[in-house]
Amino acid sequence: MNKICLLLICSLLSNWTMSQTNTFLSQQPASGAINIVVSNLEENDGDDYFAEAEKNERRGDLNDAITLFGKAAFEYNSAKKFTQYGSALLRLANVHFLMAHYSEAEQVTLNVALKNYAKIGSKTGQMESYGQLGKIYFAANKLTQSLWFYTQQGILAQQVGNSNAYIDSILGLAQVKTKKKEYTLAARDLNRAELLAKSSSLSRFKTQIREARAQIPAKAGAKK
Repeated sequence: MNKICLLLICSLLSNWTMSQTNTFLSQQPASGAINIVVSNLEENDGDDYFAEAEKNERRGDLNDAITLFGKAAFEYNSAKKFTQYGSALLRLANVHFLMAHYSEAEQVTLNVALKNYAKIGSKTGQMESYGQLGKIYFAANKLTQSLWFYTQQGILAQQVGNSNAYIDSILGLAQVKTKKKEYTLAARDLNRAELLAKSSSLSRFKTQIREARAQIPAKAGAKK
């Protein structure tokens, strides 16, 4: 599985490099109309692969989902639809995460998706990548890295005005601090997340906050 993932990453990066090196070709008047048609076809193929990948993921056919998300990413990259390309990469990485392939999930998110979003200047895409990396590193018990990426997610969430992502980042930080037995700091983060969720009328965080609090010893959680 490691070899398959690395081959996919190399293929995607190679395709990206070739597309950037040969940008001048798209400026030739004689081939402009043809390039548009090919690009549309590639985008449609990407949409089809992406939809099938989602179906397989819902059914629990995760190996097939990995293959199809990879194909979708390749087609979107070929069509220069870099926002969709990034989305397919993050979904690909998330399926690896679900299968506990943490190294593969890290490589796809950090070395391909995040670089893609940075190149096109998408703060939202970078924010989502940081959040996913925080989750990956936490699962892999790399707590220092997880803390850093959740912090970066929160910074960008504030910049783009995404309350959901900002609260997610705070909950991620609380989770890491709880695992590090920094219970007082974790409890403060949970209190802050709860206040933000209430002020933004985001009820979906109630259960998550309650479950996170249950992980903190009662005496530690009561400290100021």
